[in-house]
Amino acid sequence: MTEGAERKPARVVVADDQTVVREGIVMLLGLLPGIEVVGAAADGEEAVRLVAEVAPDVVLMDLRMPRCDGAEATRRIRAEYPGTQVVVLTTYADDESLFPALAAGARGYLTKDADGEEIVRAVHSVLSGDAGLSPSIQRRLLERLTETEARPAAPPEAPDGLTVRETEVLLLIAEGLSNQEIGRRLHVSTATVKTHINNLFAKTGLKDRAQAVRYAYGKGLVRPPAG
Repeated sequence: MTEGAERKPARVVVADDQTVVREGIVMLLGLLPGIEVVGAAADGEEAVRLVAEVAPDVVLMDLRMPRCDGAEATRRIRAEYPGTQVVVLTTYADDESLFPALAAGARGYLTKDADGEEIVRAVHSVLSGDAGLSPSIQRRLLERLTETEARPAAPPEAPDGLTVRETEVLLLIAEGLSNQEIGRRLHVSTATVKTHINNLFAKTGLKDRAQAVRYAYGKGLVRPPAG
């Protein structure tokens, strides 16, 4: 008997707020070898409750859901039921989705264009103690690692309660970048950039980008060019 035949099916819960998508994933998983679907949840709260009830091996977790999003549900599951692993299965591969999910304890991350073979591989990878990441997500993590190593260290303490990301946006404003250029540099949407700008303006009392540039220099976050 082969090793694949000996391995017991992985017991999986599917969490996705879109009924058609959730039912489609359940149907697909039902056709795949080595997978047994033991429950389906319409949001993060229901996912956590199902984990408590049926103790699955893995939850395939969507991220953007009502009541309790996927990152928070992942955090709760990993804290309260460490025997259950989480693989994110989502439409979104941007940094604002990816890194909070991994920080919350997800061991795998796939986008919804993944095929059945990729899903099975990710599920069994996380059960073996490995990461279940799609090739595109692996590339993004390597890119982010390279960017982090190349980027100057952020100030030890950002002024006025700014977050690290808000400080990054401020520094890029000081470089003269537009919202679109900032979004490309940080691999986030323009709407996300606008949110960060609104937050940092509210915290600092700034009213426009010119004031933001003066503020960055005044706080020593940016140094005037030499000469």
